Amino acid sequence: MSNHVQVGGVYPHLTAVAGIDGQRSETGIGAVMPWANRLWYISYVAHSVGTGTGTGLFEVNDKLEVRKHPQSVVGTYANRIIHPKSSQLMIGPHFIDTSGNVRTAETLIEHRLTACFPHLTDPDNKLYVLTMEGKLFEINVHTLETEQLFDLLVELKVSPNCWPHFKGGWTKDGKIVVANNTYDEREYLGSKSDGRLAEWDGQTWTILEESPYCEVASSGNSPLFATGFDRASAILKVFVNGEWSTYRLPKATQAMDHMWFTEWPRIREVETERLLMNFHGMFYEMSHNAYGGKVWGIRPISTHLRMIPDFCSWRGLLVLAGNQVTPIFDTNLLAGEPQSNLWFGKTDDLWQFGKPSGWGGPWWEQEVEAGAASDPYLMTGFEHKVLHLTHESAQSVAFDIEVDFLGNGTWKKYKRIEVAAGGYEHHVFPTGFSAHWVRIIPQANCKASAHFIYS
Repeated sequence: MSNHVQVGGVYPHLTAVAGIDGQRSETGIGAVMPWANRLWYISYVAHSVGTGTGTGLFEVNDKLEVRKHPQSVVGTYANRIIHPKSSQLMIGPHFIDTSGNVRTAETLIEHRLTACFPHLTDPDNKLYVLTMEGKLFEINVHTLETEQLFDLLVELKVSPNCWPHFKGGWTKDGKIVVANNTYDEREYLGSKSDGRLAEWDGQTWTILEESPYCEVASSGNSPLFATGFDRASAILKVFVNGEWSTYRLPKATQAMDHMWFTEWPRIREVETERLLMNFHGMFYEMSHNAYGGKVWGIRPISTHLRMIPDFCSWRGLLVLAGNQVTPIFDTNLLAGEPQSNLWFGKTDDLWQFGKPSGWGGPWWEQEVEAGAASDPYLMTGFEHKVLHLTHESAQSVAFDIEVDFLGNGTWKKYKRIEVAAGGYEHHVFPTGFSAHWVRIIPQANCKASAHFIYS
């Protein structure tokens, strides 16, 4: 393919490097996409135009020759979409036709663009564009004229002391759904809740969740997926047949329990009719299908330490965008020169990254009701499993553990665990035991915690 030096899937000459004069800033690669017989990627600074240099729009040909495009601008961008009717790629503020010609929407350059998605009423001519600050625009893909439709900080009643971090959005079944992953110690302590998952039906905004949500994605006729988290676990919400369902997943790391460190964990199709989800330090394989309103085929692949703002397939390879360590206004004096790069490999290589492991559960010091089942929690694909249970009731409380080994919502009782007043119990599952989902049903009202550790 080329004679360029390659080390462990990384080609050093493709590195996006920012300037070191003036304010040194982050240099992540926010979006990567195959189009017009090339691989396109766009890098970003931390906060706004003018805080860094050297970032921008790059194109790579089949000989791995890279060019920074003349239309490139400095900004904070992590959005990309193919607009089918006009056969254009939108990446950052740029529109690229099938011959590789680039136009730039000047009115969007100054905004931190995080997602673009199909228009509800005029999909042939317009796209929606979401900014990190919660501005929702529509843009005409032919004229590049833009109009701001909403300030989502106002529409979604986000508090004035919020640091907005809108990251994902998509259109599905007559609705658009957007996500804001605002989360810091105040959310952890419960003093405020400015994370959001919300939907708009063309008339009214509805707040679905007030926890941090990151990605919103769908592909073809597949369900709409949204990823989020709270103190207890990672969360996967699914919209199918007009209804939302909630599933819980392990956290592979606690390092992403903050809005700044949860950088665009995307869901993409990387092989024909296979979805790949990267969330909270773990890769998952997912199916496009939902049968009987249930999600099938969620399987953990590996844990990892990478910050991966985007990924795609290109010329038979899996390409992971990177966000390597950068100074970010000299807050990290050990980081050196701002830079990030791409990783090239095969999808199957992900199984070698790190054995699936993680922790979390349906409850973290939560008031629960007798007979009310917890959200389903992922159980398949992990070798060793331990459940920890505790409550604060003055009476003994029994908890029924139920498993869904078919993955279709057919629950069977596995075990009842009795926990003494104000007490604690744990249960070690047999090695290799693996139902698809597990849930817990308390037999009395109480404040309880249920935490699984998988290794």
